[in-house]
Order: sequence, then structure tokens, then C-alpha cells
Amino acid sequence: MSMCTTASRHLDEPLAGTAATARTWLLIEQPGPWGAKALTSSHLDPTIGRALEAAAKGTGVRIALIRRPGRHADCGTLAERHVYAAHTTPGNVWLHSAMTTDPEHLLDLDFAALGMGDSHTFDSVLQGAPHTGDPLALVCTNGKRDRCCALLGRPLAAELAMSGSAGVWEVTHLGGHRFSPTVLVLPYGYAYGRAEAHAVKEIVQGAREGRIVTEGCRGNSAWERPGQAAELAVRTAVGEHAAEALTVVRTEGAAPRWEVTVAHTDGRLWRVFVAQGAALPPRPESCGSVLGSPARMDVVAVRAMGRATVAVAC
Repeated sequence: MSMCTTASRHLDEPLAGTAATARTWLLIEQPGPWGAKALTSSHLDPTIGRALEAAAKGTGVRIALIRRPGRHADCGTLAERHVYAAHTTPGNVWLHSAMTTDPEHLLDLDFAALGMGDSHTFDSVLQGAPHTGDPLALVCTNGKRDRCCALLGRPLAAELAMSGSAGVWEVTHLGGHRFSPTVLVLPYGYAYGRAEAHAVKEIVQGAREGRIVTEGCRGNSAWERPGQAAELAVRTAVGEHAAEALTVVRTEGAAPRWEVTVAHTDGRLWRVFVAQGAALPPRPESCGSVLGSPARMDVVAVRAMGRATVAVAC
């Protein structure tokens, strides 16, 4: 059986700069089956799903459905569901949680404020509070979008759940099917591809300690894709693992070339040159799709610029 992940792995397609972009993630528990567009093709009221999509558009908030690993039979109406909001921009990283009996209440959220990193609307509308449990490890398992996500993601989610972490959830969509299994770890917002259970356990432990694992990392969702690649390149070049140490402060240029300025909380600055190329030879970007040449982000150079006169505020 031909799978998009097989071609991507065989061709050693780079992972950096491929994460979904979102400054803030809003996660809604919804058991049962999911369709390809889960907000409007699951057991969540599609009218609410469409309204949530419209409310989040252009705000920097990305909405996804989550469910616990395991069988996903229709168990009827969910009496109470988990809801999480996470902001991933360094300097203002947070993860809050709440329970709700009515997902329609989510329409009362101020999505623009959430996208800018203001948690007050989440807490006031849903009686939310800072999350005190394990970091969240979200494994993409939506086989209606791509069979690789189901075939590779579900066993990973099950294995992680059996290891005892309460933060493991299946999630509807993280992008990059050909990198399955894909995982997003919150609160810091770093995504991973071709993930294996032992590696995810290390990544989650790092998140508990405020540390980022760069191996297998696709990037931080807070940044656009050139910034994702640039930030990871600086982390690798200087051996920086502290979660909130680096910030993308400026991106100049346009496809296919950018100059990205990355700042450290201690005032150091780097200029990173990123070029967009086409991944060749052509490969399926998703199972069942025609062959294509997906964009890849290649870091051409990383140049230290000394220190800023005043440390950059993130």
C-alpha cells in the first residue's frame, strides 16, 4: 500500500518550517467520529461549528476538536466537555482549561483578544483557569483527512495514553499528513513529525521543565513558516533549549527569500537567511493526491549580530 509518509520519509524531506501557524489554539472535546472538516462534520452541532470558524477567521486563533484515545463509537450527547486555550508566543505563553456543558458558550469568546494573548475572555466566559496538569500532547488521528493520520497516529496516541500521561489527546488536524504521526505539544506550541512514543515522552518531559527538544521538530506555531525554520536554526546553532528564550522579531522579504531576525532574551540577535524551494522529486502531499512539489524552507545562513542595546521584550 502506497502511503504519503513512505515517500516523504524515503526522500528525507526536512521537517523544519512545516508546522501549522496559530498564535492561539482553542481545543474543544468532541468524542465520536470526525469528518474531513471536523467542525462541521462531527457530532458537534454544525451550526455552532460554522459560527466558530467564522468567529476565529483572521484572529490568529486556530480551533481543533480533541478526543481521548481509544474507540470512537457514538456514545450520545456529551454532558460536559473539556475546553483548552493556549497562547504560544514566547513571553506570554499560557495554557488555560475549562469545562462546559454547552459549546454554544464558546461563541461568547472574544477571539481577537484570544489571538493577541489575552486569556481574560476565556476565564470569564467559561470560568476557566490556568491548567495545572501535564503538558498537552495532541496526536493527529483524523483518517478522514488522510489515512496516514489514522494508521500511524492512533497507535501512537494509544501507546502514549497507556504510559500514564493525562495530557494525551487525539486531535482533528495539524497539517502535514506526509509527516505522520504528527504531534503538537502545548503550552509552548512546538509541533513534531514522524514521531515515536519514546521521543514524544522526552518532548513532554522537556515541556514540563520548560525545555524544547529540537530533534524531529517542525517549528513553533506562533511563527510563520520562514520564522519557524529560522528559530529552529538558531536553537541548533547555539544549543539553546529554554522554551521561551528566542523570539522572531522581524521577517523581511517575500517568497522565495526572507531575512528573519531572531532575538534572545539576553539581548543577542541573529539574522537568518531563509529560502523557499520545491521539494523534489515530486511526491504525494497527501494519500490519494496527485504528485506535487511542496514548498520547503531552507536556512541558507545564520549570522550573529551582536547584542541589542536593550534586551528585546517578547
